[in-house]
Amino acid sequence: MKVLVTGSSGFIGQALVRRLRTAGFEVAGLDKNAGATTDHVCDILDAGRLNRAVQEFSPDALVHLAARIDLDEKTNLAGYAANIEGVQNVIAAVRLAPSIRRAIWTSSQLVCRVGYVPRNDTDYTADTLYGQSKVRTEQLVREQDGAGREWCLARPTTVWGPGMSAHYQRFLRMIERGHYFHVGNSPLWKSYSYIENIAFQYLRLLEAPTDLVHRKTFYLADYEPIDLLTWSDAFQRAFQSRPIPHMPLGIARMLARCGDAVNAVGVQKFPFNSFRLNNVLTQYQFDLKPTEAVCGPLPYNMEQGVAETAAWLRTLSARGAA
Repeated sequence: MKVLVTGSSGFIGQALVRRLRTAGFEVAGLDKNAGATTDHVCDILDAGRLNRAVQEFSPDALVHLAARIDLDEKTNLAGYAANIEGVQNVIAAVRLAPSIRRAIWTSSQLVCRVGYVPRNDTDYTADTLYGQSKVRTEQLVREQDGAGREWCLARPTTVWGPGMSAHYQRFLRMIERGHYFHVGNSPLWKSYSYIENIAFQYLRLLEAPTDLVHRKTFYLADYEPIDLLTWSDAFQRAFQSRPIPHMPLGIARMLARCGDAVNAVGVQKFPFNSFRLNNVLTQYQFDLKPTEAVCGPLPYNMEQGVAETAAWLRTLSARGAA
């Protein structure tokens, strides 16, 4: 099978291209940024160039990952043009490519506010402009029936592992250096996804029988939620750093308000505030049974993922010290 992956230089894109190639797929990566997993340097907002790249490769399937994924835009939905006009361009390119039989369109868990479990696939409660842009991604795919091909929507949750963003690296470095603390003692359950597991799930969605995936929406995450405390403690042991202390919730709230005040006077990099505390405390678990039924057992458990991620971070540190 020939597969075109848009957003191939991104975190998920790189892992997916590698996994597909290892599995024997013929893969072409398309991204606006050059990289080892990118064969076509192309911005999906450039419709003409995008169409030429798709026609040139003539894929059997497409995995659409290209997107603006940050939450920085606060005032203008147009800032997320890649997730709206860009998606429209990709849909049009698929329509013009008769070779494409199946497309997987990537959305986000943030089409709903964190902690909200939707009643159905179109029960949207996005509370960020990024989330609203991903709602439009889904609406465009549904309105145009995936350009008339087999299609499904994928909603990744929080993804971690080797290659993760600087934001998540900073979180793990805090654990490594003994600067992190747990808030309270109660478990904090979250549907996270290890990077190699989500790449595997995309592969399985490409291979699955039509009746199992067509016009369906899948959350992509590890089937068992993780407890944030247990996950963080696993990294503490992997780093052989000091045990993570527990801070009472009341004290954590006071510290967060202090962080808010520091942020208000212009110090935006203060590492703790009410927004981050709320992110830590908000639990979210999704029903992954439909995804498991299609994708089957995952190749990595949490402990294996922690070991590989810790080793990757040590490698980064060694390179920085060289």
